[in-house]
Amino acid sequence: MHRATEFNPPTWGACGWRALCALAMGPAAVLAQSSAEPEACTRPVYLTFDTGHMGTAPLIAQVLQRQKVRVTFFAANEKTQEGDGSLGDHWAAWWRARGAEGHAFASHTWEHAYWRADLDGPGEVRFRIRPSAGQQVGQNLQWSAQHYCDSLRRAASRLHALTGQEPLPLFRAPGGKTSARLLQTARQCGFAHVGWADAGFLGDELPSDRYSNDHLLQKALKNIRSGDILMAHLGIWSRQDPWAPAVLEPLIVGLKARGLCFATLRDHPQYRDWVRQQPLQLTQPSPQPVSRP
Repeated sequence: MHRATEFNPPTWGACGWRALCALAMGPAAVLAQSSAEPEACTRPVYLTFDTGHMGTAPLIAQVLQRQKVRVTFFAANEKTQEGDGSLGDHWAAWWRARGAEGHAFASHTWEHAYWRADLDGPGEVRFRIRPSAGQQVGQNLQWSAQHYCDSLRRAASRLHALTGQEPLPLFRAPGGKTSARLLQTARQCGFAHVGWADAGFLGDELPSDRYSNDHLLQKALKNIRSGDILMAHLGIWSRQDPWAPAVLEPLIVGLKARGLCFATLRDHPQYRDWVRQQPLQLTQPSPQPVSRP
């Protein structure tokens, strides 16, 4: 996790304040501002969402629709506030609608599986993994390289089935925790890793008693630059004051007022050649044996 730092409030031009004032004037002002045809995106930022408890997913979808913003979703089958997991049948219609809107999708591992360590020893590559979803949640496991690849493919295959869109050959490791060996393993099975910019850590998983929504909004509006990858979640269990209802739309409007625009990772200069040249080969993974230390 990237640590938030203190900062001085930004100095805004007139257009920046007008954009945020439009939000204060109500939904009609926002709708009027967002109704114009989008121009060519020459100063992009790349907004991404990892799955979470999905409690804010409907609201996030409404904001993205209203603001005509396309994003990249990294999905795992995480525990949700309602339903059978973030990639379960309960949320199928939500994912199908996002696919129809032209968003991009990529794997976050099926079990939201945290890398803990590389395991040395003879024979095949192995990792210590701690899932935060699924039947083995919270357990310290030993996974082979094949098992990790199967977890990546399982999430991607489910996204394909839900959205009707080809997932990107990309992934994000839960917590952004990786090793050189893990990244090499993932690339060998077709997945390049995507992190986020320091300024793009939007802070929705930080404690709200120490990092208020207004603090996070002003910090992001000051520091985000063209080319940055931004990261937030579809709901965080630990945050008491939810981030998205207060921050997401003012952030989008404020960044647009600074002349920034939004694109998916399909168009990111670091990944677009990989995306074109390495389409995923998705087959149903076979169950892998799991050993415990």
